[in-house]
Amino acid sequence: MNFIISSQVLQKALQSIHQLIGTNSLVPIVENFLFESDGNVLKITATDTETRATVTLLPNQISGEGKIAVPPKSLLETLKNLPDIPVTFTFDLENYVGELNTGTGIYKMSLFNADNYPTFAELENPHQFIIDSQVLAKAISRTLPAVGYDEMRPQMNGVFFEISSEYSNFVSTDSHKLIRYRRLDVKADEFFSFILQEKPLPLLKSLLSQYDTEVQVRFNETNVSFSFDKYFISCRLIEGRYPAYENIIPQDNPYRLVVHRESLISALKRVSVFANQALPEVVFNINGQELVLAAEDFDFSNSAKEHLACSYEGEDFRIGFNAKFLLDLLNNMDSEHVLMSFSAPNRAVIIRPEEISDEKEELLMLIMPITLRS
Repeated sequence: MNFIISSQVLQKALQSIHQLIGTNSLVPIVENFLFESDGNVLKITATDTETRATVTLLPNQISGEGKIAVPPKSLLETLKNLPDIPVTFTFDLENYVGELNTGTGIYKMSLFNADNYPTFAELENPHQFIIDSQVLAKAISRTLPAVGYDEMRPQMNGVFFEISSEYSNFVSTDSHKLIRYRRLDVKADEFFSFILQEKPLPLLKSLLSQYDTEVQVRFNETNVSFSFDKYFISCRLIEGRYPAYENIIPQDNPYRLVVHRESLISALKRVSVFANQALPEVVFNINGQELVLAAEDFDFSNSAKEHLACSYEGEDFRIGFNAKFLLDLLNNMDSEHVLMSFSAPNRAVIIRPEEISDEKEELLMLIMPITLRS
C-alpha cells in the first residue's frame, strides 16, 4: 500500500478520531489506527470496541489494496512537527513495516497485522432519519451537562433521542438536574427512540460543529450510526427503558423569577466560594423585586451575601441550590435573561431562556433544590 498525502490533512484526520484509542485494552489491536485502501480512497479507523469512527481521505496519489494497523504515538508526533508538505507512505503489508518519506527525512515504523481488528457489522433492519449537522451538534451540546454517571442506572448514562411526527426531544438527566431540548423541525413519519451512550457524544459534538451538512442516522435495537461528510461513526446503544422523565416536570409552578443571566452567574461564582465546598449550597431569598444570594461555611465561619435586581411574581420565597449544578444549567443557555419558576422549596424548579431566539427550538431545564438548614 502506497500513498502521497498532505501532512496536515492526515494529521488533522488522525487527531479528530484519536480520542477513541485507549491503552491497556483487552483487545490490544485497537490501540492502533486501522489504515485501509481499495486503491482509490484511504480509510482510517479508530475504535474502543464499542464506538467506531472512520474518516475517508482522498490522497494525492494512492496504489495498492489492503489493511494494516498503525501505532498512533510516533506517527502523530512526527506529523505534528512537520510543515504542510506532501508526504509519501509505503506500507509493506507482508512484513508489517512502514516508511514515511518527507523529502528531507525517512522514518521507519513497525506495523501490525490487522486481521483481528474489529470489523463493522452492518445494521440489520435499521430505522433511519436525516438531521442537520448543526442541529444535532447543538442538541448534544445542550444535553451533555445533565448526562448521568450511575452504574446502578445505566439508562441515565446517555442522551435519550425521542423522534415523533410532531417534534424531536433530546433528553438527559442525572437525577439532580434534567434537560429537555426540543426541535420542532426534526420529525419522522413514525415514533421511535433510543439512548445514545455518553462516550461518543463529545466526539460527535466536536466533528458535527465543523460542518453544515446533512447527517444520516441509522439505528436498530442495539446500535446506531452517523454518516456525514467524510466521517462514519457507529456505537452501541444503551439498552433498556429511559426513565419516564415527563412525570417529574412540574405542570404548575406559579412563582416566576426573571433575572439577568450573566449577573446571576457572576454572583453565584463569587458567593459559592464561601460555601462548604463539599456541598456548595447557595440560598435564594426572593423578596419583592430583589434576589439575595447567600452562602455559609459553618465549619470555617465563612459567609457571603449578594443582592441582585430581578423581576418576580409571587410570594416571598426561600430556596436552596447546589451552586455547581445550577451553574451547569445557566451556562447551558445563551439568552440575556433566565426565567425560573417555582412552586415550593422542596419541589423541582424549571429553568428556561426568557427570550426566544429560535422559534424551532425549546429548551427546558429542571433542577432539584436542596434541603436548607434551619
